[in-house]
Amino acid sequence: MSSYVFAPLVMGGLGLFFALILALAYRFLRVHEDPRIEQTEALLPGSNCGACGQPGCHAFAEQLVLGAVPPSLCTVASEDTVDALADLLDVDPGQQARRVARLRCGGGKAQAYQIAEYRGFENCRAASVVSGGGKGCAWGCLGLGDCQLSCSFDAIQMNRNGLPAVDVDSCTACGDCVAACPRDLFALAPLQQKLFVQCSSPLSGDNARALCTVACDTCGRCVADAAPGLISMQDNLPRVDYSAGGPALPDATHRCPTGAIRWLEGAQFDDADTGDYFSEERYAQLR
Repeated sequence: MSSYVFAPLVMGGLGLFFALILALAYRFLRVHEDPRIEQTEALLPGSNCGACGQPGCHAFAEQLVLGAVPPSLCTVASEDTVDALADLLDVDPGQQARRVARLRCGGGKAQAYQIAEYRGFENCRAASVVSGGGKGCAWGCLGLGDCQLSCSFDAIQMNRNGLPAVDVDSCTACGDCVAACPRDLFALAPLQQKLFVQCSSPLSGDNARALCTVACDTCGRCVADAAPGLISMQDNLPRVDYSAGGPALPDATHRCPTGAIRWLEGAQFDDADTGDYFSEERYAQLR
């Protein structure tokens, strides 16, 4: 038999043989999936942001069908979507405290002292490697907008002061900005917890103020003015523990000499004007 005929026959026979094996494997070895998972995933926003704690919407749909999580855990979904999920699965929609990204730093261009001019790739992670950027405070926001670029929901805009202004209505607490910040300055805080410390410097007194005018100087007035047990000083910074004391009131912020501890109603930084703080190349990236 000619090789021109034999070779196609052999390849065709092998193809049919392996196709038969795959068909039998699919028939007897396939894992059954609850059809409600596909229906549930179809109702989800499909952003795969991870705010629910799952790697994606399909994994979250699986957990919903199992009854392991409530529909309200999806912070991207609207109230109507949450109700539709609850009706489909015949479960309680649940209640989830709304969370938003907050920055543990208030030292922008106008507050934090510069000890050098950083010239290099305009990226926070790159600047942190090169002598920590140009800021004197080694724990403060570098202001180059990695968090803005990482946000899939356009909820962050770098303002004129070089700080990330988070749109509370658009933020889904997905955590991308937390992962993007090389100095671990972002926290996903419940919106109802309005007492927030905008400083991460472990220095105290004059040493802290020498680097930033809004740094915590460890005076302890917020501890004295707050409800017993609500605020304590740890590592030269006030720590707010809502489970240990309360209620939380704006009174704790009134005597702070630097404004390091704030009472936040809505947005943390309001100015969304990018101004002329960035180079043209970086501004084009951020847009």
